[in-house]
Amino acid sequence: MGFMSKLLSFGSDKDLKRYYKIVDQINGLEPQFEKMTEEELRAQTDKFRERYANGESLDDMLPEAFATVREASKRITGMRHFDVQLIGAMALHEGHIAEMKTGEGKTLVSTLAGYLNAIAGKGVHVVTVNDYLAKRDSEWMGRIYKYLGMTVGLLQNNMPLELKRPAYQADVTYGTNSEFGFDYLRDNMVTRPEQRVQRGHNYAIVDEVDSILIDEARTPLIISGAGTKSASTYKDFARAVRGLERGEDVSHDMLTATEDVEPTGDYVMDEAKHTIAATERGLKKIERRLGIEDIYADLSGQLVNHLQQALKAQYMFHRDKQYVVTNGEVKIVDEFTGRIMEGRRYSEGLHQAIEAKEGVLVREENQTLATITLQNYFRLYDKLSGMTGTALTEDAEFREIYKLPVEVIPSNKPVQRVDHEDLVYRTIQAKYNAVADDVERRHAKGQPVLVGTVSIESSEKLSAALTKRGIAHEVLNAKHHEREAHIVAQAGRYGAVTIATNMAGRGTDILLGGNPDELVRERLEHEGLTMEDVTPEQLEQFNAEAKETCKAERERVLAAGGLTVIGTERHESRRIDNQLRGRSGRQGDPGETQFYLSLEDDLMRLFGGDKMDRVSKMMVTADMGDDMPIQHKIISKAVESAQHKVESINFSMRKSVLEYDDVMNKQRQVIYAERNKILDGKDLTDHITEVMHDTVYRCVQEFCTKDSHEGERDLEGLRKWVVELTGHIDTPKFPDEDFEALAADVLAYVEKCYNMKAERLGEDLMRELNTQVMLRVIDTRWMNYLQEMDYLKTGIGLRGFGQRDPLVEYKTEAYGAFQILVDTMYEDYLRTVLRIEIKAAPRAVEHKEEPALEGARFSGPAEVDGDNGDSVLRKQAQVQARTAVQGGPAAVNNGGKVTTYRKSESDDPYVNVGRNDPCPCGSGKKFKYCHGRNR
Repeated sequence: MGFMSKLLSFGSDKDLKRYYKIVDQINGLEPQFEKMTEEELRAQTDKFRERYANGESLDDMLPEAFATVREASKRITGMRHFDVQLIGAMALHEGHIAEMKTGEGKTLVSTLAGYLNAIAGKGVHVVTVNDYLAKRDSEWMGRIYKYLGMTVGLLQNNMPLELKRPAYQADVTYGTNSEFGFDYLRDNMVTRPEQRVQRGHNYAIVDEVDSILIDEARTPLIISGAGTKSASTYKDFARAVRGLERGEDVSHDMLTATEDVEPTGDYVMDEAKHTIAATERGLKKIERRLGIEDIYADLSGQLVNHLQQALKAQYMFHRDKQYVVTNGEVKIVDEFTGRIMEGRRYSEGLHQAIEAKEGVLVREENQTLATITLQNYFRLYDKLSGMTGTALTEDAEFREIYKLPVEVIPSNKPVQRVDHEDLVYRTIQAKYNAVADDVERRHAKGQPVLVGTVSIESSEKLSAALTKRGIAHEVLNAKHHEREAHIVAQAGRYGAVTIATNMAGRGTDILLGGNPDELVRERLEHEGLTMEDVTPEQLEQFNAEAKETCKAERERVLAAGGLTVIGTERHESRRIDNQLRGRSGRQGDPGETQFYLSLEDDLMRLFGGDKMDRVSKMMVTADMGDDMPIQHKIISKAVESAQHKVESINFSMRKSVLEYDDVMNKQRQVIYAERNKILDGKDLTDHITEVMHDTVYRCVQEFCTKDSHEGERDLEGLRKWVVELTGHIDTPKFPDEDFEALAADVLAYVEKCYNMKAERLGEDLMRELNTQVMLRVIDTRWMNYLQEMDYLKTGIGLRGFGQRDPLVEYKTEAYGAFQILVDTMYEDYLRTVLRIEIKAAPRAVEHKEEPALEGARFSGPAEVDGDNGDSVLRKQAQVQARTAVQGGPAAVNNGGKVTTYRKSESDDPYVNVGRNDPCPCGSGKKFKYCHGRNR
């Protein structure tokens, strides 16, 4: 624990003393609640809600509410909350992170804080790391809530909207971080208020909070739609970069140096900082293979991006390490958990580059429709809390980003686990031989062993070694993730050997002697039975036999020394190592942990520095055999120093993602607030008057500036703009007068055109038209704006070469771009609403009916390693496209259908103008830079 964390945690003992006093109050209430009948206990919920409505605070009701939940849990699940679990729940209620060791029952802890905060009736969100845990916990802990008269909702991936709405209306809602985040984005894309599913962000309890708010915080949530198709280009670049020769390892500074540097080989790479670049020699070779004279002559930067992503895909991303290929599809492997990240795709073209490299179907690129970082999503909540076994090492980040202090909760029983010093070998092969020897030795005496690896490749290599020795074992990695909970649950059985990639199965308790529930499930599966096939009496008998088996086996495991956890490599983060260690020694059980390292491990090789080279030379000089380990303070310090370096780099990356998104966040809030006002029935009459005034005065200024004189004003250009805006080719010529008078005349004419249309359509239809057109224009312009900001952020880092702060530059340009967005957005709205021709008589309307737009159908998120070092999580969405002629469609809801009206092309002076032709308005600019810029 660093000095700053200690300083920030000063006073936490005072909190614990206060918590223990409240625990005494709760314990004092226990006899009273034990005497209650079921009806009396269930009636407590209504009483609490009545007291809350009368002004009593949740803090005042906490002792009684906790006593209620504890008693309900005893009756429903047979589990009584320990005193330390009550303390953990108090920390959650106060908006803290409760650090509780593995096996302390964090899932049960959440019911206390969840119930108390659900009394307010504003909803509680319990956030988990995967769908399995969300479903398990909603069913398991949901029994307590339902017993007490509360409703429980569950979110699952690809769940229909009609099921999501009641899930969010429930008192307590379980789901994953990505589902909550994507539903928030989707709610801000709908065209009808009833299509929204969330009802605000009152209180969230984040389980495995370090995994969600730290590990996944580099990956913003993005909903994207179909974009451009360029599969052949990706394939061409994939072929062009194959077989290149790697040059000497270089630092990041050399990769970005401004002076002449002549590195050897075709490309140079800095694995530590995740950067790669083609050398001059390599670039010429690639251009020759592609038949391109100069890749960097492409001003759009697309060819350069293709080159960069192809190099990364070929030389920095490896099959069965960062990704796997299953059923002809490239799937990302989560670097922290080893799980397959279903539906997620690297963006910026990296995923397509990997698909081209692997020879599978290259799927089209996507365009961003909506995006938010996890940091900014979770900062939406009025109150946020979390729980995990490992958070203190990230205490400073939690406080700085989320204003979440970490509260270390004492364990229910003293920890008896023995953590051995690391054993360091010179080579990777020697390390794996030693691991296999250790597993064989422990397996022979029946001691269960859980081996943690950092990649699929490592787990399969070790599995092969154990198979050769005849040791039965289970392998759990991204290729077998669907069985992870069942495998991990039985990892504590006598003689069990389990190989797990990076803490897979996290959230599942490892019970010494095995899990009786899993034994019953396996028995039913073996006999071909389901829960419906057995009688209650049979099920009770199965459970009793399973418990007896596990009890007897537990004694044998205890005699063998408990669960041993073996780490085959140190992770970049100390927290991940601590998670692995924490799987052993739950609830005072005996256990051991041992890490095996080698000087060739990535962490040691990339971040260990010269110290590792000296140690390696010393081992060779001393003629130490490869099978001889070394334990030395130099090694321990080097490992700790390397982990600190990587943690610092990762924190900087997460902070950078947040800083850039903070700029967008303010703009996103403005756009979303405007959309929600419109959806909630905001009267647009006054707003439209203001929009017409601002648009007209801004555009009149473009043609006839305020300080212009008679004869200097472009009155013909102004008239053409008004014709294009209103669709009225009979627009009169405006007199050559001063700016104010001219602007007033133009505004009066535009208002006249609007009022004529409003009178012709009628008040109700015009109001509906205004709403739908405004929403559609906001969405279209916002999507285009997001794409522009993506391009800006990708290249903004180059400003650093000019001694300018990229973030400051980004803020400045984003401010200007947002102002242009607002101006052009309202101009687009006016143009659309004035030009669309709608016949009021229903029978006379020629229309096409389509299903109402439900925002987007999600097919899953995707992740990317961007040029700025940040990863971007994208969730693809197939959006129902509605094509319209210039001027755009107006979608009017009609009994659940959307009727799309199309305007005539004949009265549009710009409809057949080429993008590079002179603009018809007479400005002298190309059409694409003038009146075609918004088309």
